[in-house]
Amino acid sequence: MRYKKMTWQLKRTLLCIPFACTTVAQAQQTSADEQMEVIEVYAQKRAQQASEVGVSITYIGEQQLTDAAIKDTTELGRFSANVKISQNAAEGTPPAINIRGVGLIDYNTANTSPVGLYVDGVNSGSASHQIANLYDIQQVEVLKGPQGTLFGRNTTGGAILVRTARPEFDNYGYVKGAIGSDDWRQAQLVGNMQVSEQQALRVALNHQKYDYTSYNLAQAYPEAGLEQNDARVSYLGQWQQLNWFTKVEYSRWQGLTQPVGNIGIISPSDGSPCTLAQINQGGCVDAFGFNDGSDDFWAVKVNNNNAHDTTRWGLTNELGWQVNTHWQALWLLGMSDLERDHGFNCDGSLARLCEGNLGLQTRSLSNELRLQGHYQQHHITLGAYQLSEQIEQLNNNDLLRDFRGILDPSLTANFLYDNEIDTRSWALFAHAQWQLSPRWALVTGVRYSDETVEYDSLSTLNVPIAADPQGGITIDYYQVSGQQDDDGVSTELALHYTDSRDNLYYYRYSDGHKSGGYNGGFLSTPEQAQQANYGPEQLSAHEIGFKTPLMRSGFGFDGAIFYYQYDDQQVFMNQASANPQQPPLQLLENVASSRISGAELAMYYRPKGPWRAHLALGYIPNAEFEQYTDPLGNTLTDHRLPFTSKWNINGALAYSWAWTNVDMRAGVSFDFQSDYYFDQNENPIASQGDYTLWDAHIVADYQQWQARLWAKNVFDTHYSHLKFDLSEFLGMYEDFKGEGRRVGLDVTFHF
Repeated sequence: MRYKKMTWQLKRTLLCIPFACTTVAQAQQTSADEQMEVIEVYAQKRAQQASEVGVSITYIGEQQLTDAAIKDTTELGRFSANVKISQNAAEGTPPAINIRGVGLIDYNTANTSPVGLYVDGVNSGSASHQIANLYDIQQVEVLKGPQGTLFGRNTTGGAILVRTARPEFDNYGYVKGAIGSDDWRQAQLVGNMQVSEQQALRVALNHQKYDYTSYNLAQAYPEAGLEQNDARVSYLGQWQQLNWFTKVEYSRWQGLTQPVGNIGIISPSDGSPCTLAQINQGGCVDAFGFNDGSDDFWAVKVNNNNAHDTTRWGLTNELGWQVNTHWQALWLLGMSDLERDHGFNCDGSLARLCEGNLGLQTRSLSNELRLQGHYQQHHITLGAYQLSEQIEQLNNNDLLRDFRGILDPSLTANFLYDNEIDTRSWALFAHAQWQLSPRWALVTGVRYSDETVEYDSLSTLNVPIAADPQGGITIDYYQVSGQQDDDGVSTELALHYTDSRDNLYYYRYSDGHKSGGYNGGFLSTPEQAQQANYGPEQLSAHEIGFKTPLMRSGFGFDGAIFYYQYDDQQVFMNQASANPQQPPLQLLENVASSRISGAELAMYYRPKGPWRAHLALGYIPNAEFEQYTDPLGNTLTDHRLPFTSKWNINGALAYSWAWTNVDMRAGVSFDFQSDYYFDQNENPIASQGDYTLWDAHIVADYQQWQARLWAKNVFDTHYSHLKFDLSEFLGMYEDFKGEGRRVGLDVTFHF
């Protein structure tokens, strides 16, 4: 049945190919008779046309982001094939970024993703920094495959490069106001000022407030949503031999945590396990007899008074010096401070069975020195990198609070765990492109990295006592200290061939590794805490691809096939406890190797006329773990990697026209994902069926005014970000629901 459903979904989506498009990224070159748009990318830390770079790249421009009403980095996956970004444990927690099957689904706020996020060249650090609002953005680039030589460790899956709008030597700005469904409210102000002939300043302010598209049936609790305030001040100075760009950012997010749904798996009539069909119909209950009583997918019924509070500030400083006509030196400094408290309710009901808080404070400092040179058509980059990051976690998980004084005290404890993790890393790297002949070029790269992770984990338990079952008494549980040392070499070797029509054909070998560390999450025993450190993982990638510039007909193409060898893979395992009354084991361990292979093809249409179209297809037929044994002794073989669809197709269509004195444009886009699993167990309940998300917009420009009507998830398609298995503990699965339909209108005045 699932295969038939997937086939119909796929056919229905493919029928839309003639009407499909988004302007995902390709460079356009100058033809003999007209000047075509040229898109620059920074995939090799220097400005280049995308069609000249032998790396699989998706480019997302400012207009695309604005027209699609993209709010933050978790929504970027809809633009790029074989890319999936999910809200891992509700909005505001570390997102799960997956590129070509490589990602990390652990919600632990101390972990690092194998996909790097770089904002204006600065590494975001741990995964908690990877959710950021996208306002006043110049462009985003999604790089696929290991990027270890130029971007360092923790980019085995790829990298996402965000470039904010830089100050320009002009005086202008705009103010925008927006309203939408689910109490969506937004206001933005951007001002650009030329201070002198060599200096410019830019200020960008963003405010948005909204409710989630899932809603709470429990009327005693307020509707959940967030209020987000962001500010950025940028300065640019350009002199004869010196360039200086500096930026200060501040963000404050406050509200209530997005409530989770409760997927019961027990028959309310006789207490037997429900069939999958019964579970999907929504008539089953959890181990305590709870069901939200609604057949509306977006409805939940939760005692949700869990607060979310994030405060972040950051500094970027980039200083460039033109040494001579061939060489430029650059110093890049990044500093950030993040504080976050994120409350959660993991039972998804009105009872107090599983609640807690993820508290976090991180401070990071990075420095990069680069020397970049060119001679004739050769390009060389030499560099050194340093990173230090301190993470403090103040977490707790309060279990079976309603049964304190009733059940065994060991089952009703409030588990408190405080972790201090200190990461220090440095690296030396070199990257070069050698023009062997007018047609052939060789790319080489090497990077040596050294990293030390020191950790100190302290846990206490608050258990009930007869005299005070609710207040209880706090006792020591465990304290673990240690150090994880890693060093290694990343390499790159690529061969490029450009034919007489400027079509690029390339082969690229690249490898990289993701750091080891300490997974100080919810641990059931001191013995687990002793074994919670994990080592690095390695990935070697082979890719063959091609890129064509825009042809006179308006068509262009690019594509790639790839093969990955993924060793010592870090796998997050949410395993049922041997005691069914205990919460599941949650470990991150190097337990498996995988082999991944697939292909991508992008077709775009940009003629001189008013139509624009694009279609991108991603296909990953092979992405399975090799045999390994989980902590309970179960042997798993050839299980599909989590969050890895076999098919991913996205595209869009755009049309522009003039109506009297008004310039109009309209567009529609879609993103199709075939079914995938949320964990390594291939559990059919913890899975997501095929789905397609449709977005649409229409824009009117009149003199200094612009109005935009937009809709996201037009057909209100049901899908989940994550389904988390708590079946042995609570007889249910947590359901972190996706985003339902949201419609909005914004009006912008340019001055």
